[in-house]
Amino acid sequence: MATNRSPRLRKKLRVDEFQELGFDVHWTFADSVTEEQIDQLVDKFIDDVIEPRNLGFHGGGHKSWEGIIATQKLGKCTDEDREAVLAFWKSQPVASVDVTELYDLWWD
Repeated sequence: MATNRSPRLRKKLRVDEFQELGFDVHWTFADSVTEEQIDQLVDKFIDDVIEPRNLGFHGGGHKSWEGIIATQKLGKCTDEDREAVLAFWKSQPVASVDVTELYDLWWD
């Protein structure tokens, strides 16, 4: 493995300062949650957690949702981001919520 890579090569390989870390999230709404409440809660999640932390969420679902969370610009999610997502969903009417560990979005 080369140890003296140019910034251009490091960027192409998405390593070192160009590495991107993200995580997966999965939650299932409680049976009592209505369609209207689902829309409101997902919007609240985007407004209260994703946007203020400059994150992006790509995913979807109905009663059961899953997706990937990454930064909006080149960068690394943090454990604090994971904890914020987990805390948000634990405070909502969900039957279950799971957040993975951080992983390299390009190589894992």
